[in-house]
Amino acid sequence: MRDVAVIGIGLTKFGELWDKSFRNLIAEAGSKAILDSGISGKEIDALYVGSMSAGRFIGQEHVGALVADSSGFAHMHIPSIRVESADASGGLAFRQGYFSVASGMNDIVVIGGVEKMTDVIGAEATDTLATSLDQEWEAFFGSTLAGTYAMIATKHMHDYGTTREQLAQVAVKNHANGALNPYAQFKRPISLENVLKAPMEAYPLTMMDCSPVSDGAAALVLCAAEKAKKYTDKPIKIIGSGQASDTLPLHGRKNICIFESTVYAAKMAYKQAGIKPKDVDVVEVHDSYTIGEILAIEDLGFVKKGEGGKAVENKITTFDGEIPVNPSGGLKAKGHPLGATGVAQIAEIVMQLRGEADKRQIKNAKIGLAHNVGGAGATCLVHILEAM
Repeated sequence: MRDVAVIGIGLTKFGELWDKSFRNLIAEAGSKAILDSGISGKEIDALYVGSMSAGRFIGQEHVGALVADSSGFAHMHIPSIRVESADASGGLAFRQGYFSVASGMNDIVVIGGVEKMTDVIGAEATDTLATSLDQEWEAFFGSTLAGTYAMIATKHMHDYGTTREQLAQVAVKNHANGALNPYAQFKRPISLENVLKAPMEAYPLTMMDCSPVSDGAAALVLCAAEKAKKYTDKPIKIIGSGQASDTLPLHGRKNICIFESTVYAAKMAYKQAGIKPKDVDVVEVHDSYTIGEILAIEDLGFVKKGEGGKAVENKITTFDGEIPVNPSGGLKAKGHPLGATGVAQIAEIVMQLRGEADKRQIKNAKIGLAHNVGGAGATCLVHILEAM
């Protein structure tokens, strides 16, 4: 296995993008990433695209071919592969592209992630999100993704003393961060009261504890590390990649407050990278619901199990804290276009390690981690990157 580097990134704005189609979004992000990398189209060996549910959101399957065509590469006959793993689709597309370059099969690949979620009404979006759960044992009986995370939050509060205010503080922090991100869907700070008094989604989570329905795309260019300096003076090396699964329904787990997929994926990534959690300078985690960020920092080993709420309350996860978490604004404020999320998380880490994150830049960031979850923790991807 050879070393692999990220040499280009591209992002669209996230949000309710009524004037842009699915194909417009991925073409925009892809062209930005290619321009940022300095490669030419004829140097691309393959495309890997993360998209959770284009068939339900816009009635379009055969996404790989669509992306190649929209990006202007159909006539070049470049292989284009669609990857799906619920809202971990982007992270998994990145891992597949990484493997293809690390193995020597390809030298340069483009990773994309895209979703156009606002073309359906809210109830349809909720139903589509629920396809990431077990249809026979959960969704059939009315369980939604928000309801599932609400059960986890309630259990966490009962077992570890996590408070409603601590959950809300995750949203407050991430909206403050998102206000500094030009790509974010929500660029405004919110107060603790805003979160606590928002309409109830599923107790104890209000609407302000939940990530929004979003449109958007993100793209990355990966290259064999020994060739990266040909294209950029700021290549970012992938030093760890981990993936793990867990039971699809919650009832099959020993403890619903532990996402064992995160625990095992993180162990794999840390081992490959040869580092420990304390060596990480900046983190992007999957906070589709505020309890998700609390679980993530525990399961990734940054704090002990049950202490995630206290860590947020004590500002350990802020810009100037011990472990800055979600400087992009996270899924909560940046937005959560399902297939694009995992790719966008890595793009944020790359910006941080390049020193190009502007007002949200973490000082002296050298190692970053991205954590992408599918559904309610049945799939997890963890990637660790380092400035070369």
